[in-house]
Amino acid sequence: MARAVTTRRKAINTAIAWAVGLLIFFPILWIFLMSFKSEGDAIKAPLDMLSAPWTLESYGVVQERSDYFKHFSNSVLLSFGSTLLGLIIAVPAAWAMAFVPSKRTKDVLMWMLSTKMLPAVGVLYPIYLLFISLGILDSQLGLIVVLMLINLPIIIWMLYTYFKEIPGEILEAARMDGASLRDEVLYVLTPMAIPGMASTVLLNVILAWNEAFWTLKLTAANAAPLTAFIASYSSPEGLFYAKLSAASVMAIAPILIMGWFSQKQLVRGLTFGAVK
Repeated sequence: MARAVTTRRKAINTAIAWAVGLLIFFPILWIFLMSFKSEGDAIKAPLDMLSAPWTLESYGVVQERSDYFKHFSNSVLLSFGSTLLGLIIAVPAAWAMAFVPSKRTKDVLMWMLSTKMLPAVGVLYPIYLLFISLGILDSQLGLIVVLMLINLPIIIWMLYTYFKEIPGEILEAARMDGASLRDEVLYVLTPMAIPGMASTVLLNVILAWNEAFWTLKLTAANAAPLTAFIASYSSPEGLFYAKLSAASVMAIAPILIMGWFSQKQLVRGLTFGAVK
């Protein structure tokens, strides 16, 4: 009887998981289908749209109208550049908080997390003026710094939780063997935290890749990533649904593929200690 109840519960949980997964995936599937329709067919009723002939017209127009590879290279540079810069700052900070904590460590961590609750529009104007005065408006350097700063609390929090899982006695043993602080971080701490650091990198690359508010407000053409590439197909004349869908597919495909192939590493890192 207990086994039957357990089996039934597992079946229900599996069905719920599949239902939630399909619900989340459906908008992506719908955008994919619309991208292969003409503009006239894309605005038809759902059944009429699905039965309409498939065409690559929208992809051809998007390629001719926009420089996709420029936007793509900007997205790669901004995502990985901001993540790398964030790691350079976050690793020492997380190490200090995990292994040399003070009475205010928890307060500092909570304060950093609270900055994520600040409405971005509330600091847009001063940052915009600061960028103009520094001459880094619509520049890759400026966006890398902004993306790093908005994701830095998450990087530090994740690394902190990973480092806390590592016994401090191991680092003490390394010091007794004559390891310097640099050797301790590079050759003892980092190899043991590789799964957690990898998941941190993957998550923050995804967050930076998908960031739209700052990339649309602080760029015009030179540093515009794929989020700006998508937004360019929304105009005062209306939405071009088929072309907008084609641009969206071209923008999200690289990060979806990366996430698909790295999902095991991401799950392994998250279960290493980030989610408790």
